[in-house]
Amino acid sequence: MQFSTKIMEKYITHQGKKIHYKITGQGDTLVLLHGYLESLAMWEQHQDFLSPYYQIISIDLPGHGTTDSFSEIHSMPFMAELVLEVLKQENIKQCVMIGHSMGGYATLAFAEKYPHYLKGFGLFHSHASADTETAKNNRERTIELIKQDKSHFINQFIPSLFAPDNVIVYASQIQKQIQEANAMKKESVIAAMAGMKDRQSTVDVLMDANVPVLFIVGKQDTRIPTEKILAQAALPTVSQILILGNSGHMGWIEEQEKTRAALDGFMKLCAV
Repeated sequence: MQFSTKIMEKYITHQGKKIHYKITGQGDTLVLLHGYLESLAMWEQHQDFLSPYYQIISIDLPGHGTTDSFSEIHSMPFMAELVLEVLKQENIKQCVMIGHSMGGYATLAFAEKYPHYLKGFGLFHSHASADTETAKNNRERTIELIKQDKSHFINQFIPSLFAPDNVIVYASQIQKQIQEANAMKKESVIAAMAGMKDRQSTVDVLMDANVPVLFIVGKQDTRIPTEKILAQAALPTVSQILILGNSGHMGWIEEQEKTRAALDGFMKLCAV
């Protein structure tokens, strides 16, 4: 059965600040969390595709899109707390949650804190490991670069997320992402980076998962090696894996049709 797909744009208040989200469709609920320097706008095509069959909620995480910044560090457990506030507002008792990159870290934090809300969850170019000391040092250096010249960092960072052959193919989408990221406040860009640097390992969440877990991997992802994801995909009791041969870290753009179909298939798996 298909339902109305009218998108409702909503705001709620938490700690005196606003959280922005969009909701559309009816049926089983799928919550979509964007990545670093992104917003709920990244999910527009996926939301349009899936909302005739499911209720889709996309959320702007703190300091991104039109959700306010809350502090100097936006930790992953805090992001999970804001997601919970949206679910409470919509009276949602169970859902499937998918997070892209940083959104995957927030999804894992949510799965650790509030597992009874989840019928399944997915890591879209994301993983459960904490940063190594080298990675933490790199994030510290990046924070200093952002403080000095936020725009220069963004202009270099976002194209590097794509497979080399896709940088020209998706030039217009890359420019759109750069413009969106440049609209963010410097403090928000830093707060999210600091939150990712400080995050704890959630590998045990995968090991203890009693619901299906989806992994979407880009073979040409320079940020997260395929081997790391495949090793983690062996940990849950039930895993589904999509390996994208022509994608870097941005499969939602680079292989949009495959990733939309993967989310649909995973929703069906979680409904069994």
